[in-house]
Amino acid sequence: MISKAPSQLRVVAVHGIYNSFGTGISDARKEELRVLKAAAWARDLGSGLGISPDRLDVDFAYYADRIRRGPAAQGEQDGDFLHDPLAQEMLDAWARELGLPDEVAQGHAAVPLRGFSSWMARRFDLAEGPLGVFIRLLCGEVAAYLRSADAPERIAAREEVAARIALHRPRVVVAHSLGSVVAYEALHAHPELQPELFLTLGSPLALPRVVFERLIPAPRSTDRPQLRGAGLPGSTRWVNIADPGDPVAVPPQLGRFFDGIALDHTDTVSALFRFHHAENYLRCATTAATIAPYLGI
Repeated sequence: MISKAPSQLRVVAVHGIYNSFGTGISDARKEELRVLKAAAWARDLGSGLGISPDRLDVDFAYYADRIRRGPAAQGEQDGDFLHDPLAQEMLDAWARELGLPDEVAQGHAAVPLRGFSSWMARRFDLAEGPLGVFIRLLCGEVAAYLRSADAPERIAAREEVAARIALHRPRVVVAHSLGSVVAYEALHAHPELQPELFLTLGSPLALPRVVFERLIPAPRSTDRPQLRGAGLPGSTRWVNIADPGDPVAVPPQLGRFFDGIALDHTDTVSALFRFHHAENYLRCATTAATIAPYLGI
């Protein structure tokens, strides 16, 4: 008797910040890099699940080139405040959400980057130099995507993710960091897609002022004191995972802010400093336990 080979699980991976392939590359090179990224996510997921990555048919939704920022203004990289007003607004909201003491702002109306990165490095035991670069990247890319509801860059990024989901027809969509924002809007813009599982990792979807209130669809008023974000269309199951030490996944517990979240895990994904890195989320036991039923294991 010939045993039947286990079927592959189709997955679409949606990246977060700091995933640009660079500028001026050919379409062929872009496709090569996209395939390499898909293979890396398959390896990380397979490692957590204890299976061969061949069991996973992963497609990588690459949207970074759609929201690429223009060149930084002269002095922006060295200044203590971000040149982009929306990026600075995100920095302010993020700092306040993390509980930045008033004295760190040094009397400024806006939060100074160096004061914030120094305080954040001490709180989360991170290296201050790389952290400053990460903060600029995060605030800049989030601002570039969320600048306005009808910005061509936002529509293009959202449609690229939706097109990958439509083409690959995954049972599972896994979205990390800013990718969770782009994928959330893509699934709402195309309610016909409806994967079985939407897994968000290290998500800033509920970050007030800059992210949460700018989402499409917009959060609605309820009889509760706070606005409420919409659940996903159809029967898609939404699971969220956030490391309690991940400074980007704030405020924690998305289920407090959104309808339709089936499970909202706050679990340690890494004992090391790389709390927000995608590979740690992809390899963690909670991610494996969430995806395993879709593989029949």
